Amino acid sequence: MLSTTKGFFQSYWKALAIVGGIAAVVAVGFYFRVDAKVLALFALVAGFVTNGFVALATLVSLVPVVGPLLVKVLSIPIFYLFNALGYLLSVLAIKKGYGAEVVSYRVLTIILLVGIVIGYIIGNLVPLK
Repeated sequence: MLSTTKGFFQSYWKALAIVGGIAAVVAVGFYFRVDAKVLALFALVAGFVTNGFVALATLVSLVPVVGPLLVKVLSIPIFYLFNALGYLLSVLAIKKGYGAEVVSYRVLTIILLVGIVIGYIIGNLVPLK
């Protein structure tokens, strides 16, 4: 049991340090009554800069059965958000007279999303080792 725990910490020490550091700064901020919006902005920026969200998703996905399902449920709405944002911006651009440009950029967006999905499928089919 000890060797498994030691191996876990050796493998994921960076992820644990990133998530723990962000959580510690937020906890200290709450203790000193810093505005919640400032703490949320810090956590968001620090999470993007340090890949903290990826580290957190990695740690959550290590939980058997529930972890991978939870990560998938939380990551799929990002595709819906990107798609909705694209449609909203397309409508605004068409109203301003940029119809031809909108078509070419929407095609690029669809190609990007299809590429992400294909990369995800290939990444799951082809083993790393």
